[in-house]
Amino acid sequence: MSVLVGSIVMLGMLVIVPLGLGLVQDPALDRVRRLWPLFAVPGAVSLWLPRGDAATALALCYAAGTLLLASHAPRRLARLRSARPAEAAVLTALVTPSVAALALVAERFGHELFGFELGILALTVPHFHFAGFAGFAAALVCRAQDGPAGRFAALSVPLGTLLVLVGYFTGERTELAGAVVLTAGMWTVALLTWRTVRVAGPDRVTRLLLAVSAGVLAATMVLALSWALGEATGLPHPTLTWMAATHGLGNALGFALCALLARRRLQDLTRTEGTTA
Repeated sequence: MSVLVGSIVMLGMLVIVPLGLGLVQDPALDRVRRLWPLFAVPGAVSLWLPRGDAATALALCYAAGTLLLASHAPRRLARLRSARPAEAAVLTALVTPSVAALALVAERFGHELFGFELGILALTVPHFHFAGFAGFAAALVCRAQDGPAGRFAALSVPLGTLLVLVGYFTGERTELAGAVVLTAGMWTVALLTWRTVRVAGPDRVTRLLLAVSAGVLAATMVLALSWALGEATGLPHPTLTWMAATHGLGNALGFALCALLARRRLQDLTRTEGTTA
């Protein structure tokens, strides 16, 4: 499982985060996006080293990058002064990689942070990369379809992510509540994405990417909900290894990567049409 989880985290560090930053279209983030490989590459290398000083030092380098990214959240909030759901989702996405990096540093050092086992810390890293960065997809859906459903999808990301984080310290039932909120929100994202697929505007490749992201997201969130329900109630549920191989891998490749690539293509198409006009 460690190889699979490491590969998923590498995808998040090296591809998903910079791709998502490019979609925000905020000039204030351009410098962070250009510098990101300087932080992400050491972080990715740290995943494959034995726990110890070298791995910890490289993980700290990545943590510095995530803190730089997180520092833009209050600046953006002060600059835009917007309480729109899409903005809440974007701000969440800017902050959550730093939570993942904190878990990574502790796990690479071999320290059971807040009493959590090293295996749980290792799984926290991909969770807060991808659960948080789902905020970008939700924000983009909200901007494209600014109705009640889009706003709910965007708000579900900060609320659900916060509940899951609080549940780490308070118990499985709070985590279950977070999973319910995130699942409802991500199903809404999948539904709204599927509506976009049916619009004639996007090209065939973009429609395929959107369709895959919607279908995979709908399925993987069922797994997330079943796991959280099982943890809270004692009912049979998938193992963590099975969740990493299905929910984790599916969300990384099928949802996050496909969704952000599709949104990038839609953004490029809109920019091209505007230039032509």
